[in-house]
Amino acid sequence: MHFVTGGAFNGKRKWVTAFYELNKIKHQWHSFYDKKEIPDFTADLVVLEGIERYVRVLLEQTETPAGARTLFKEKLDGWQREDRTIVLIGTDITKGIVPMNAFDRHFRDAAGWCFQDTAKAADRVDTIWYGIAETIKEEKK
Repeated sequence: MHFVTGGAFNGKRKWVTAFYELNKIKHQWHSFYDKKEIPDFTADLVVLEGIERYVRVLLEQTETPAGARTLFKEKLDGWQREDRTIVLIGTDITKGIVPMNAFDRHFRDAAGWCFQDTAKAADRVDTIWYGIAETIKEEKK
């Protein structure tokens, strides 16, 4: 599993496309910005973009950051067992001003915890800022 994170509009999608040469290989791209449901995986390389949006959906279902984290962790554990390459792309929303709205604070907390779980589970973690990648974790299989 590969986790790619960074700020909004910092080039994560472009970087993943170039890194995996997606214009040359069969792959499946799913954006949680467009659809809330997890698709059936049909390719050997699956990109799940906008995982922070998926965390928000889980928070809306459970109403607690801990509940959202538990559901996310169940999905994450399943994705780890997949016999394919899974690339998770998530926008970092944990920096900056803390939201005044309680739900948005819970969303920020849940996203941060889920990103920590994702980074721990991933074989590779890259941060993308201004289109430049920095590998912060890489485990050889």
